[in-house]
Amino acid sequence: MRRTYHAQLPLVSANSHPRAVELCEMSAALDANIGVLRRVHGDLLRQRKADAKHGREGMTAEQVVRAALVKQMFGSSYEELAFQLGDSLVLRGFCRLSPSASPPKRSTLQANIASIRPETWEAMNKALVLYARERKIEDGRWMRTDTTVVESNIHHPLDSSLLYDGVRVLTRTLLRAHEQYGTTACNHRRRAKRRAIAILHVGRMEKRVPLYKDLLKITHRTVRAAERAIEELARRGAIGFVATLSHFLPLVKRVIDQAERRVLRGESVPASEKVVSLFEPHTDIIVKDRRDTYYGHKVTLSTGRSGIVLDLVIEKGNPADSTLTVRSAERHAALFGEAPERAAFDGGFASKANLEALQTSGTREACFSKPAGVSLDDQTSTPRVRRILKRFRAGIEATISFLKRSFGLSRCTWTGLTRFRAYCWCSTVAHTLLTIARLTATTRSYARNSMLPVSCMLVCLPSGLTQRRLRARGASATLPHRRMAAFPDEN
Repeated sequence: MRRTYHAQLPLVSANSHPRAVELCEMSAALDANIGVLRRVHGDLLRQRKADAKHGREGMTAEQVVRAALVKQMFGSSYEELAFQLGDSLVLRGFCRLSPSASPPKRSTLQANIASIRPETWEAMNKALVLYARERKIEDGRWMRTDTTVVESNIHHPLDSSLLYDGVRVLTRTLLRAHEQYGTTACNHRRRAKRRAIAILHVGRMEKRVPLYKDLLKITHRTVRAAERAIEELARRGAIGFVATLSHFLPLVKRVIDQAERRVLRGESVPASEKVVSLFEPHTDIIVKDRRDTYYGHKVTLSTGRSGIVLDLVIEKGNPADSTLTVRSAERHAALFGEAPERAAFDGGFASKANLEALQTSGTREACFSKPAGVSLDDQTSTPRVRRILKRFRAGIEATISFLKRSFGLSRCTWTGLTRFRAYCWCSTVAHTLLTIARLTATTRSYARNSMLPVSCMLVCLPSGLTQRRLRARGASATLPHRRMAAFPDEN
């Protein structure tokens, strides 16, 4: 039957969409780990300088956490997140927002989410991992580790563009201070922009040098004007302008120094001494496989058989992978209380000393995808175990790809090193929570269909149920092997 219109719409509508089911499972997992919200509440009170008992009522710690997870899951901007929370009843229910109340605005969401420290997100991920262990979703006996790069939100660094950025930022601050206090100011932005664009269009280095000299001359003038303005502003008590100029001046001087060394004197400036951004000075230069150059931070990830991210570390600089092997195993042991039984690493992590350290700590089987001076017989007990661990290690590539494509881990859009770390951990928590929700939903789906024939259970079997276990249970059908064991009675 089909009508022209409904005389009255129902007051309550049920939503059985798969994403709604996932959000329901995620909400249950968050409710089971509500203790972490106390740390979030402390972060909100400290950062916003709010009073827990007086003043206007703000977003609760639970609402802030859930809104941040929605943002990372859907890859939304704060403007889009504000619209989604006002438009979707499902998302409002997940974020514990009243259907009749006004949704939070963009600025409110941004200020509250940015208040959560990276240590709080890390503690939340640890709590979820231990929750998964209690639910027999992840046992922690297997570990695989790899590294990737999370880029900073900066443009491609060039000496000319960095010099122009320095002139532009200092000039903007000087002109604003001049309007309020009548202090020293200069404006060479147009000339600096013309020189920077001309450098980009000149092919030969011999023709670039005169343009660089003029651009450096302009930058030096702006720096001297900024130094005089700092003294004048300090006498007048303009603390805000003094802080801004004092922050950017050392960075601009470093940019001038590296440009003069590289362009005028022909020196090779080490990566550790370079500044690649005035706005994200913490950014490292990461050269991958001597072919690709990234600007951001190197990140070390560890996962288990379930695909949950067990650990994440934002590295300083670009350390060799071989120096991270033992530390990853130690952090895993600190989380689960025991060393992993089997560990799989990329070839860059391989060394004889690392293998001996892993075996001494209690790891029975350790496999590196490339030998790199380590005997194959010393790594694993049998060739079959080695093949299993090599295939197991390849699974972390899918996890990294999933994090980058669906949770925004390819590029951090938050400002500053502290928020960079918070962004990475927020994406990791969202991934962990979604993985737990999907595996929990799969297990419940299997339980509901446990009385069906094996041929009908193919779409709802839990991951990791091997054909050998099926034959032991009396099943005759051939089923594909998937990633993990989710049976409550299996180890």
